[in-house]
Amino acid sequence: MGPLITTTTTTGATPLHPEIEATLRAAAERVRATSGERVGAMVLAALRRTLTDTLTVGADGSVFVITGDIPAMWLRDSTTQLTPYLRFLADCPPLAALVAGVVRRQLACLDHDPYANAFNDGPTGAHYDPDDVCDDPHVWEQKYEVDSLAYPVTLAHRLWRETGSAEVFDERAHRVLRTVVDQLRAEQRHDTSPYRFSRETTIPTETLARDGRGTPVAFTGMTWSAFRPSDDACTYGYNVPANLFAAQALRAVAEIAEEVWADAALAADARALSGELVDGVAAHGVVPAPGGTAGARVYAYEVDGLGGVLCMDDANTPSLLSLPLVAPDVLDHDVWRATRAFVLGPANPYWFSGTVAAGVGSPHTGPGRVWPIALAVEGLTGTPADRARLLQLVADTDGGTGHVHEGFDPSDPTTFSRPWFSWADSMFCELALAVADDAGA
Repeated sequence: MGPLITTTTTTGATPLHPEIEATLRAAAERVRATSGERVGAMVLAALRRTLTDTLTVGADGSVFVITGDIPAMWLRDSTTQLTPYLRFLADCPPLAALVAGVVRRQLACLDHDPYANAFNDGPTGAHYDPDDVCDDPHVWEQKYEVDSLAYPVTLAHRLWRETGSAEVFDERAHRVLRTVVDQLRAEQRHDTSPYRFSRETTIPTETLARDGRGTPVAFTGMTWSAFRPSDDACTYGYNVPANLFAAQALRAVAEIAEEVWADAALAADARALSGELVDGVAAHGVVPAPGGTAGARVYAYEVDGLGGVLCMDDANTPSLLSLPLVAPDVLDHDVWRATRAFVLGPANPYWFSGTVAAGVGSPHTGPGRVWPIALAVEGLTGTPADRARLLQLVADTDGGTGHVHEGFDPSDPTTFSRPWFSWADSMFCELALAVADDAGA
């Protein structure tokens, strides 16, 4: 097999392996057949761009993935950026090898520091803030986010299920998955944890209260998270979508432990903890719907077990809206349907509407911005008609750039944040491929 991404040519282009290029072209043709020339062209460009411009293949075959506009590898983003490619793994071995390289790099990162969310390509010493408590030269930022443990597990599990290959599940992977279970369990009682995050800043969401410990929490059975998938500090320490996502990932750990390693103890621990997280959410994270139908109950976004409840949703995943995608086997579908109705309306403080678009945004980008990631999730968790409508909306709100952005003004899409955001590109591609699937193309 030839190189996965070939060397740069004299024109500056970075050609892909021929089998990968053929796979992407075929996918884009399916999209063109259902959604038109412009959407098909945007999808092909985005699928190529993530592979050629965000991935670096190391000498050991591991793959480092940047976000597109930040020279660091987030464990969450590096998984979500690969989402649209996963459906092709069984039929495109070079692409499967590339994803396996990402998994190996993610596992190495978790082995190095399971509390960090973003890493450098080696001990470069680069940091988001040089004055952070964590001065590890390998770590870009040490914001502890539960989803940073769950995403690499689910990517490794999907790779295994799609290809049948357990090659990535070596001794280090076994050690890391044991660490994931142990750390999620330890953070059920956060006050005994050694983790602290403190940043000298006037922005409340960029640091933790109580000298870096975060706001107080009671024991609930859920696992604590310092930060949300947006990288903003949690208002209350138990993030409900992250807990349900972790419960799903723990089921994946159990399957790997049993079928690959015959490790009954790890499998039992992972399943037991998954159940505890689900039970904790059911007991503490399901609340009366804000401004909703009398008697309706929804998932809160965050709780603390002490009476603190935050009802909202955020565009970054895992979100409440995304639960059927990230936690399909552990959510209560009736509660989620009521939650979806809440999230996609004005009772959600981060639902924004304008003359061009309406959708979920994030406190991470301030008020008024709709995020294409959330529009894609709305479509992927909705009906075929929803998917087709929202795909066209995302394409039409690119501000004329051909790129999918982080957030945009719903009355003026030419006002946007992040000219290139690879995660948003990938979610657009995933939505387009789902529309093609709906049409049977």
